[in-house]
Amino acid sequence: MMFFKLLGESFNFAFAALRQNKLRTFLSLLGITIGIMTIIGVFSAVDTLRNNLQSSVEKLGSNTIYIQKWPWAFGGDYPWWKYLSRPNPSIRDYNKLADRVEGAEGMAYEIGIGNRLIKYKSNSVEGAQLSAASHDYYKTRIFDFAEGRYFTDSESKAGSPVALIGTDIADGLFPSGSPIGKVINVLGRKVTVIGVFAKEGEDLLGVSSDKTILLPLNFTRNIIDVEDDRYGPQITVKGRDNISINELESELRGVMRSIHRLSPRQEDDFALNKSTILTAQLDSMFGIINFAGGFIGIFSILVGGFGIANIMFVSVKERTNIIGIQKSLGAKNYFILLQFLIESVVLCLMGGVVGLGIVYLLAYLATTFGDLNIVVDFGKVILTFVISTVIGLLSGIIPAFMASRLDPVEAIRSK
Repeated sequence: MMFFKLLGESFNFAFAALRQNKLRTFLSLLGITIGIMTIIGVFSAVDTLRNNLQSSVEKLGSNTIYIQKWPWAFGGDYPWWKYLSRPNPSIRDYNKLADRVEGAEGMAYEIGIGNRLIKYKSNSVEGAQLSAASHDYYKTRIFDFAEGRYFTDSESKAGSPVALIGTDIADGLFPSGSPIGKVINVLGRKVTVIGVFAKEGEDLLGVSSDKTILLPLNFTRNIIDVEDDRYGPQITVKGRDNISINELESELRGVMRSIHRLSPRQEDDFALNKSTILTAQLDSMFGIINFAGGFIGIFSILVGGFGIANIMFVSVKERTNIIGIQKSLGAKNYFILLQFLIESVVLCLMGGVVGLGIVYLLAYLATTFGDLNIVVDFGKVILTFVISTVIGLLSGIIPAFMASRLDPVEAIRSK
């Protein structure tokens, strides 16, 4: 009980000293506030970006492989000259894979034609993304319909002039009515709208169906060369639930090498891309950003800690006479030590609270007015307060120790 009573008195002395020197307290808080705000702000920004990118990557499918000409990679040492002469995935490749691959739940041949102007009577939409895919496209990617339906098997095989459109296309072309059954002009041909994709929203990788028009592949191949490099042809393969991504990749590599008649010594002339490639690259990038943000924040807190240590030395000098009186009345050394340590720690924690409050305020404003889902990790908040407490202890330990070792007679006479 005596210990808690002394601890409470130490808190009272510390807060009284902080209230008496408001300007000095405010200036001491700035360094810690900026440091905490930097650390939490950087971590929150990185976590928010990571979550948004991760949700975008998940749309690509964790058990989906994309057979393409160009491999996914980052960095300045990308050997593009090795891949330039590679053939694009062909419809022949697709047909043979569909016959021979056993681990696939669904497989689709896809192309994309970007930035087209779409019109319906007097209404128009710019920047529409045209896509064409074989029938099993719906098995390789999950999407919902706001209204209408997907292509039937007979429509896909016959290359019927039908289309699925995104919500942005539907809102732009048909602002006051349903688009189902309406005829629009696409690639110089008239096509009938049979379905509208549900609203998805734009993500950081641009994976969204909101501004997309999807056509049957057999309809599109009668108009353009669907194997042309300009349209980025690819074969998308989604594996069965009981097949691992590595097993699917191994099977696809073997079948593709057989189709292309590659000898054992020849390199692959195709790329098998998967979402884990992007995930690994993102983890590496975010690790660097986290380290840089943490270093800047810790440096700011240390600078603030030196400022607090300096303030504590001044505080000890100003209160030397009071310390002498306290010790002459029987105050123990640890009581004096606690006063200054608590004052130093409280300063750091107050700075941390102010910094965290600013971060939460900015996150609230961004969420309310910027339509952003800001992530503030509670675990990192606790970590920064632990760091603040440690910095407070380190900043105040020397001044507090000096104060506790003062001779009471000399301390009283110092005034």
